[in-house]
Amino acid sequence: MKEFIKSVRRDGITFNIFLSSLLVGVFTIILILINYVNLPPYVPIFNQMPWGDSRLSETPGIFIPSALFMIVFILNFSFASFLYVKNNPLLARIVASITLTIAVMNLLLIVKLLLLI
Repeated sequence: MKEFIKSVRRDGITFNIFLSSLLVGVFTIILILINYVNLPPYVPIFNQMPWGDSRLSETPGIFIPSALFMIVFILNFSFASFLYVKNNPLLARIVASITLTIAVMNLLLIVKLLLLI
């Protein structure tokens, strides 16, 4: 694992994009924790579902998008480091950019949910 981290750290662009993604993810979790006490018992997490109770989740369910992002972050980081070891830094940068996009979209989702409530 240390070799993977060192390989990504060699490429400054990829490492900075992943670091930005991680910071956005941590900021999202901090934003949730700050507003957690003000949340109602049920929050509308699943907005693509039909109208009704299937859209709602209990309050701890607001951490689902952030938990999924952290899983995607770890998988993409390991995949990008594997790509970088295989001498393909362009694909590693593309994977890092996609991770940053997912982090920003996760932040926007949480901000929209918090403003909705």
